[in-house]
Amino acid sequence: MNNLYKNILITGASSGIGEGLAIFYAQNGAKNLFLCGRNKERLKKVSEECRKFCKNVFEEVLDVTDKKKTFAWIESCNKKAALDLVVANAGIGTCDDSHEATYQTFEVNVFGVLNTSLPAIEVFKKNKKAKHKTLAVVSSIAGYHGLCTCPDYSASKACVKAWGEAQRVKLNPLGINVTVICPGFVKSRITDQNTCAMPGILEIDEAAKVISDGLNKKKAIIAFPWYLRFSTWVLSILPNWVSDYIYAKLPEKA
Repeated sequence: MNNLYKNILITGASSGIGEGLAIFYAQNGAKNLFLCGRNKERLKKVSEECRKFCKNVFEEVLDVTDKKKTFAWIESCNKKAALDLVVANAGIGTCDDSHEATYQTFEVNVFGVLNTSLPAIEVFKKNKKAKHKTLAVVSSIAGYHGLCTCPDYSASKACVKAWGEAQRVKLNPLGINVTVICPGFVKSRITDQNTCAMPGILEIDEAAKVISDGLNKKKAIIAFPWYLRFSTWVLSILPNWVSDYIYAKLPEKA
């Protein structure tokens, strides 16, 4: 498969979508892969799998909520190889309604994305010779409307979606593409916690293929499956008294 991107950085690469994308790009022409995650053992396992197909795989145990370390890591990666794709993927989901869990969700899902995206934008501005420069921020289908079953998660993903859409318009004249990724249910450690129905759930390799196809086309939004995107979009434009009634009927997550 002919992919546009050769020097790729992915956060949250130790599981889920990040893992799937890392392995996919290793198998499909990546020259340099820069991967980070918080769990050393899982990250090492993913990196070893990637090295079967791509010899230049650089792994870093990193918490993206650490602004200084994340900025420094991204700049050091760009010095090794001029980045042309940065995927701000690291995120968490929890059914915990405690104050601590709420703050943690926003720290990772919002500020972790900013800590990845802002230095990526700066290095893209400096990479004058790079033909393709794409920042991909991972939101969610849940970001189309606040969900009472996961208010923290859906709100944090809505923030990422809005920020990414705005940055796309702002950065396009500079030759920097911004794509917002809004997956539905993908097999991962997050969805493993769910006890509710998960229509259209994909394996991570299937999701990686859908995402990579969209990134090659430099789509504004990559949202899947289409029927979940359509239904959540419709609910988001309905009068609140209608959407409130519908969302109140959703099953609670255990």
